[in-house]
Amino acid sequence: MNNNTETQKSSSSSENPKIKFALEEKYKEEDKKSDITENTSKRVDETNVDSVIDELPEPSGWRILVLPFTPKEKTKGGILIAQESLDRLRIAVNCGYVLKMGPEAYKDKDKFPTGAWCKEKEWVIFARYAGSRLPIDGGEVRILNDDEVLGTIKNPESVLHHI
Repeated sequence: MNNNTETQKSSSSSENPKIKFALEEKYKEEDKKSDITENTSKRVDETNVDSVIDELPEPSGWRILVLPFTPKEKTKGGILIAQESLDRLRIAVNCGYVLKMGPEAYKDKDKFPTGAWCKEKEWVIFARYAGSRLPIDGGEVRILNDDEVLGTIKNPESVLHHI
C-alpha cells in the first residue's frame, strides 16, 4: 500500500497539467506572420524609394511620376489607425513626392512661361483623384500630367489629411 501511494505521488507530480489559454497559440502565429510580412513587404515612402526607383515606370511625354503621401499608421498619442481608413486616405490623398519627370514635362513655353512648377524630389499638391494610379509592391504611384500640379509644399504632414 505504501508502494502504491508513492507511485501515485510520483506520477502525479511529474504530470503537472499545462495551462493553455484559448487564443494564445493563435496570437503567437499571427505575430510570426506579421513579423514575416513586415520584413518582406515594407511600404514604400520617400525615405526608401531609392531601392525600387529603377523598377518604376518611366513617364513619357509631359507626364510626372509621383509617389502619394502615405499617412503614419500610428498617431502621436499611440492610437493605431484602422487599415480601412488608411486605404481610403491613400486613394484620396492630394500630396505626393515627385520621383521622375517625362522628357517633355514643362517644356511648353506658351503653357509655362515662368518655367517648371516643380522639380524631382519635391512635394507637390494635386487634385484629389488626379492622374492614373498604378499599384506597386508596398504602395502605389501616380502618373500625372504636368499641368495637374497645383503647387509645391515643404512638408506634407502640415496639410490636414482627413481620416
